[in-house]
Amino acid sequence: MKIGELANTAKCTTETIRFYEKAGLLPATGRTAGNYRRYDLTHVERLRFIRNCRALDMTHDEIRALLAMMDAPPEHCGAVNALLDEHIGHVDARIEELLQLKRQLSALQQQCQTKQALDSCGILRGLAAMETEAGRKRHTHLG
Repeated sequence: MKIGELANTAKCTTETIRFYEKAGLLPATGRTAGNYRRYDLTHVERLRFIRNCRALDMTHDEIRALLAMMDAPPEHCGAVNALLDEHIGHVDARIEELLQLKRQLSALQQQCQTKQALDSCGILRGLAAMETEAGRKRHTHLG
């Protein structure tokens, strides 16, 4: 099948396929006599696997590691489980960051008195006065 057919089958765009090829997540494929890329069902399965991993917010490095394990299976799935444990830790850290963000936004919102003039808006004044950490580093794998 051609790239457009693969995109339709996998429910994604041709740009996504090319991106995953360049990222080394999808293997290079053969070409037809007309120089079109030629894909088969293994590409469909791998692309669906990649997209499912991305839907779970896994990084390309995490996906690459899982694909490597699929391509050369270890004796047991302990490494897969360890990777998933690490990813769950990243999710926990992100949840804490989002909860902190919610607390900050709620604190700002409490400064609002809806009938006040815009030039004395508590939210706008709070945003202007708020101290932020320079280049605050996120504690997740997303950076």
